[in-house]
Amino acid sequence: MKNDHDHDETKTGFGREITRRKFLKTMGSGAAIAAASDVLKDRGTAEAEVIKPEVIVRVNLFINGLRRSLVVEPRWSLLYVLREKLGLTGTKVGCERGECGACTVLIDEVPRYACLTLAVEAQEAQIVTLEGLMHGEKLGAVQQAFVEHDAFQCGYCTPGQIMSAEGLLRRNPSPNPDEIRRAMSGNLCRCGAYAHILRAVGRAADIKDTKGGVS
Repeated sequence: MKNDHDHDETKTGFGREITRRKFLKTMGSGAAIAAASDVLKDRGTAEAEVIKPEVIVRVNLFINGLRRSLVVEPRWSLLYVLREKLGLTGTKVGCERGECGACTVLIDEVPRYACLTLAVEAQEAQIVTLEGLMHGEKLGAVQQAFVEHDAFQCGYCTPGQIMSAEGLLRRNPSPNPDEIRRAMSGNLCRCGAYAHILRAVGRAADIKDTKGGVS
């Protein structure tokens, strides 16, 4: 007795019997192998384009008015270079994913998260860190205002808060309370000293005004 699927059988030119089911199965396997080969080929190309971590490049960074020339790995963040290679530890390590603002610095007058900025991206830019607001041992206007209004508790977020406030006042010397809140919204304070921080920024604007806009 013939099986139900015998009608699918046919003679090939090589004298072997093959069912339609076997033929489709064979062709499916071949297509899968071809597809896998393409994926592996594409993956190999992508991996070849990744910069190896040991590759180093020379960058020129202008930090607090000084030109600093150094070699860095392309993957190094500006935060890492400032702290670990240049010893500018006023810029703090926080979340390292652009959420807390503790690492805020000014890059061409704009507040930026140093943890999300590669050192090679900051090439030739004007960078200002917390240390750059000092006048010798004398506090800058924003720093002075933060002390006067007790705008910190543990103090860990304070450097980033100060840099965001400095960036605001450089582009808007007389901000209103809503503008201050918006400008400071990217900086988190676990201690909850927000009311003091807002008053400190307003006070810093007054101090700068009496000093002719000097930080």
